[in-house]
Amino acid sequence: MSLRLYNTLTGTEEIFTPLDPAQKRVTFYSCGPTVYDFAHIGNFRSFLNADLLRRTLELLGYQVAHVMNMTDVGHMTEDTADEGEDRMEVASRRLLEAKKAGTLPREAGDIDPGDPYAIADYYAEAFLADARRLGLKVALEGETRPELMPRPTQYVPQMIALIESLLNKGSAYVADDGVVYFDVRSFPEYGRLSGNSLDKLREAAGGRIDAAHQAVKKHPADFLLWKPDDQHIMRWPSPWGEGYPGWHLECSVMAQSLLGADTDGVIDIHSGGEDNIFPHHECEIAQACAATGERFFARYWFHTRHLSVEREKMSKSKGNFYTLADLLAQGASPAAVRLELTKTHYRSNAVFSFQGLKDSQRMVDRWGRLETRLEGGGGLADGGTPLTDSLETFTTALSDDVNVAGAIGALNKAVGVYTKAGDETGDGGVARELESLRTMLRTLGVLELEGQAGTSDAGVDEAQIEVLIKKRKNARDQRNFAEADVIRDELIEMGIAIKDEPDGQTTWTRVAR
Repeated sequence: MSLRLYNTLTGTEEIFTPLDPAQKRVTFYSCGPTVYDFAHIGNFRSFLNADLLRRTLELLGYQVAHVMNMTDVGHMTEDTADEGEDRMEVASRRLLEAKKAGTLPREAGDIDPGDPYAIADYYAEAFLADARRLGLKVALEGETRPELMPRPTQYVPQMIALIESLLNKGSAYVADDGVVYFDVRSFPEYGRLSGNSLDKLREAAGGRIDAAHQAVKKHPADFLLWKPDDQHIMRWPSPWGEGYPGWHLECSVMAQSLLGADTDGVIDIHSGGEDNIFPHHECEIAQACAATGERFFARYWFHTRHLSVEREKMSKSKGNFYTLADLLAQGASPAAVRLELTKTHYRSNAVFSFQGLKDSQRMVDRWGRLETRLEGGGGLADGGTPLTDSLETFTTALSDDVNVAGAIGALNKAVGVYTKAGDETGDGGVARELESLRTMLRTLGVLELEGQAGTSDAGVDEAQIEVLIKKRKNARDQRNFAEADVIRDELIEMGIAIKDEPDGQTTWTRVAR
């Protein structure tokens, strides 16, 4: 089965073909976190969608070499310009203030807030713990293969070598202020990913584009490769003076070093959030291709759209800024959080809500109960195999640009057959059914997650019941009877029996479970 995947580079869905189709090997690089603070659920939506794509590729028989960086230097507070403070300096100041106030978070212990490497280690370990709880495969593999989650501070010599190559090729220059810039006019395809032409970027100069350095740049969109700075908290020696590398440089170097060594610096897939498209990924392409002479850096670009919370932008000041720890503390399971963050298609803006999280928890619990039933030999009395039968539909959905809603629908339709069967069981096809269920749950990433069972069964109140009944009515009104049946089955498993009255109303009663 072929995978159709939307490619940001071309703006179209394409049949995915890897560089090494004979071996079915895929090289995949994901922009990871900047480890200066705890990752929030918006960050994890992007990381988890990349993980879902990886799992889809593996379902289709590919071997995936996946790398995700953890940025620990060079990422400035003004992402669209080479200005502001290094985020590690911001973290240092925040932790110093917390230490003075006696409010260091998550048992930071004896961390030295003035040591940027200690700060990076602290937040990197916090990220890895969360990522592993959520089943991020690259983080799980990173326990034994740390090179799969590299840090830019480990690759500064390679960055310097790439800058020297770009200077030798005439694609970079040293400006009058000593800063090394990439010359965007040397790369005619600059703007292909984002749709930003050089003329548009020139017009925008003085706004989002590094207005402080226009006098020394050849073009307003030229971006920093190396900045001499003997006051910077993290700095290294270089031919252009002691200083630090540009943010965009880091990912190109790590991706090519770890994944593109045998393919002239070209990789199959590069992922990130939609905010990475410009300038970060645009600049990655320019410097990587200028150095290698290849047309592509990554052949497919995969971008996840934003997450809002209760239809508002996430903000600490609004009190709707959530980390994984925040949600687990409220009784959600890692599996439910993962499902909630991935069940909306990656190319659609997603809305996180606590009602949605409860719905995801119920779904995960329902799947878990069926797994337990099948483990105990409780198949269908008629010997039917709805899970095995639905696996192809599930796979077909994910092969269609990672249509996760279609995949979940196929799974829930099969699960509903078991719900309707009640206690009538048989042992026909149980082993195949159990393996089919586990294959689907493993692909969705919710199988075997730490603390999979949540608290959705506790305190099912009337408001929750009425919400589900209303959803079912809307589905029936739209003649979406499959969805209506899924909701009815959920109510049954919650211990709620419903009856559709002649006047169109639906009544319900609690029953023993």
